[in-house]
Amino acid sequence: MKNRTMHKGVVRYKRGYTANEEMMEQVSDGSHHVNGTEYVDNRDLCNGDSKGSRDSTYNREDTYNKDDTYKKDDTYKKDDKNNPNGAIQTDASGSFSQILRCKRYSGSGWTVGLGILSIVLLLAGCLSRGLYYSADLYPVILIAAGSTLIMIVLFLVGIRLEKEQEQEQGRKQVPLSPVHWLGNNERMVWRMIRIQGILRVLWPLGMMTCFGVHAWAGSVSKQGSMDELLRWSLLGMFTLLTAILATRTDGARWLTCGWQMAGGLLVLSGILAVCGILPLPYGVMRTADPEISSAGARLGGLLQYPNAYGAIVGMYALERLTAAARVIARPVPAGRLIAAVLPLMPAQAALLLSESRGAWLATGCAAVAAFALQRRGARLPLLLAMAAPLACAAWLYRQLAAAQLAPAPVPGLLALAGAWAAALLGTLLLCRLWHSGAAKAPRAAALTAIVLAGAAAALMAVASTADRLAAGVGTGVSRLQMWRDAHQLWTEAAWLGHGGDTWRNMFRAIQSSPYVGGEVHNGLLDLALDTGMIGIVLVAGWFLLTLRSIFHFARQLMPSVLVFVLHGAMDFDWSFTLFWMLFIWLGAWATALKTETEGVQRSGGTVEYTPIRSELGSKLRSKSRSLFLRYLPTQSHPSAVPMRSFFHIFQRVTARLIRVSTVMIILFWIGGTVWLTSRYTVAEVQYRQAMSEPDGTPAQKVHLMAALQYNPNRSDIVISLARSLPGREVESLLLNSLSHFRMHPQIYIELGRLAAQFGEGQQAGEYFEQAIALNRYDGIGQSVALYWMEQAARREWKAGFTDRARQTAAAGVQMYERYQLLAEEVEAGNVRNDRRFVLEEHAPGYGENLRRIASASFPSFTPELTKRSP
Repeated sequence: MKNRTMHKGVVRYKRGYTANEEMMEQVSDGSHHVNGTEYVDNRDLCNGDSKGSRDSTYNREDTYNKDDTYKKDDTYKKDDKNNPNGAIQTDASGSFSQILRCKRYSGSGWTVGLGILSIVLLLAGCLSRGLYYSADLYPVILIAAGSTLIMIVLFLVGIRLEKEQEQEQGRKQVPLSPVHWLGNNERMVWRMIRIQGILRVLWPLGMMTCFGVHAWAGSVSKQGSMDELLRWSLLGMFTLLTAILATRTDGARWLTCGWQMAGGLLVLSGILAVCGILPLPYGVMRTADPEISSAGARLGGLLQYPNAYGAIVGMYALERLTAAARVIARPVPAGRLIAAVLPLMPAQAALLLSESRGAWLATGCAAVAAFALQRRGARLPLLLAMAAPLACAAWLYRQLAAAQLAPAPVPGLLALAGAWAAALLGTLLLCRLWHSGAAKAPRAAALTAIVLAGAAAALMAVASTADRLAAGVGTGVSRLQMWRDAHQLWTEAAWLGHGGDTWRNMFRAIQSSPYVGGEVHNGLLDLALDTGMIGIVLVAGWFLLTLRSIFHFARQLMPSVLVFVLHGAMDFDWSFTLFWMLFIWLGAWATALKTETEGVQRSGGTVEYTPIRSELGSKLRSKSRSLFLRYLPTQSHPSAVPMRSFFHIFQRVTARLIRVSTVMIILFWIGGTVWLTSRYTVAEVQYRQAMSEPDGTPAQKVHLMAALQYNPNRSDIVISLARSLPGREVESLLLNSLSHFRMHPQIYIELGRLAAQFGEGQQAGEYFEQAIALNRYDGIGQSVALYWMEQAARREWKAGFTDRARQTAAAGVQMYERYQLLAEEVEAGNVRNDRRFVLEEHAPGYGENLRRIASASFPSFTPELTKRSP
């Protein structure tokens, strides 16, 4: 039935977008929300620019019956105190999306701009080693911040021009004051802030604030805290862009396109690099340790780290698996079926080639969860989609692993093409058997094929894990030791943490065995060390909110999020900014699917309208108004008008202050990020130019000083500059740098070397003791300390300070004895010695000379030993 009736309280406004603009003014003021008022989601009234506007429920020609339902007596009067404009009130959560979908403020250009910018940032994360290193992070931050500022400015200028055109049409143009212009623009920005899902920006901004407080109050590494601050600032801007994109028309299509492009880029680049087609430096990690790789090589892809790469391709493979299962569940043409399962085989092959047992385990658990989340009738299509690609991927993995991931290009491509074609044909055959009209034989054959394919895949894939387990479990034991040491370190600052890069700067000082690990290999522990329980609570809240949204509106994305969470708890995936970007992308994708579903329901006519001014709403409103006016004079008294005017003005002023403050905070946030990142980028460029110059040249010194001026928080810049300056200037520079990185052992070694050259043995000993305490399993560092302690004792002896020389030598002897005892304990123990900590070759000679100085009146030195520094 075309003509739908309306309840009496709903107003049919002829100019849909104009009515919607007026009601947004009411929503932004916040003074017309009264108890009992029912809100109607009226977004499609201004969807005139959408492609399917003719079929919309709100189309003027076929929606309402003018003769029966639209009567002037049913509309509100303009002097109504609660609704002066007679417009339909809407839910505030969708206010900005309504504005964006109007012809005046929206268009495909904004959606295209948001989509392209978001995809560019995501692909930049893929191409920049996952944004793990700070040097890769800075250009992406500048792109994101600059583009966001430009889009905000264009948005405000566009609104300004629209308002000027309105004024020119009605009357003579009157120039607006800057205050009036700012008020209009900040009101529109405030509406942008109220977009659905925009509050998720608060989670990364909360983490950014935590690291900012650490950088201001003092932390283990100020540079580490500042880098984390910039990283979470980028994630905040990325969340903002994707949240706006999710509420746009066709936003879900852009998010789907970005996911496919990023996943396809990571998978195909890795597979082609293994086959020798695409040159990818460090894309394949080669090792002779059988505990690390049974094949001697592992695929790291663009991320250059196999474990993280395996987790990402596992996320992509599971999302494609659930999508293919939805296609297989019903009879479809062969072309569409092949397109659905096309990415599965290479994605699963890339997962197997990474040889990441943690990624395999996390992906397997998430696949089981995906199977459990499917409805009973949709579980078998999931197995049908997985069987043939997994078997072919396992076969391809065994072929490439036998060649140590370096096959000849032609055989490698033939193996890839054959496995890919077999996977597609096998899946097509299984689906044809499943959808055939025969009774039981085809389905039994399909189930048998699934079981055989799964068994073959399991046997071929588990072979690698069995070989690595047979070689030993030393890597697992090392991780357990890391986690125990990290837990002990976390208890020292359980609530607030130690600041950015805590583990990387402190693990050498607290490690219980000489393991190698600049990362703690546990995302939760890493966050706990950096930000304490506050950061854990923030991230947990973010996880729960995203999981809730995905569970209700996009269950097909749940397995990918589970891989992100599970593998992040076993490795340091969360140190890669790309992982957080993918997590944000999945959350925005779920929001876009929710918005798309709601739009389809409204356009299908499933929304039943209710009167805005119902009887219950009128009673509640009258009751609340009577309670409020009980303590005020009635309207018949003149004093009531000033009192009400005062409250009204106070409310509007407060709302205006909140909006202006929010706008200023956003501009300060993005502008500050651009300023700080620009300085760090210039410092990085200057430092690289200095490293390209010959050592000790004036040009190198100039570049290093410029780099230090732009970024005084980097220890490598300070140490490089210290080695090119004269003595006292070096001492002043190093002492000042301790306020930025007090846990850096190399700074204390440089200070000890400088003190030894000046003949200050006692001071040198204090510096070396501090350096050893911060890195006691550093054999070379301990040997260097012994060498310079001997040099300091000799200088003091030659200067006539024999007592000081003996004291310096005695301190050096104590260092040597502790060093010798620690080396013997490591050699005699059963712990892994990943750092190859041993007693260095020249250390016994330094120790013997120090004993002679400490005991003899005139020692006989061994020039051959003391001339060479380790």
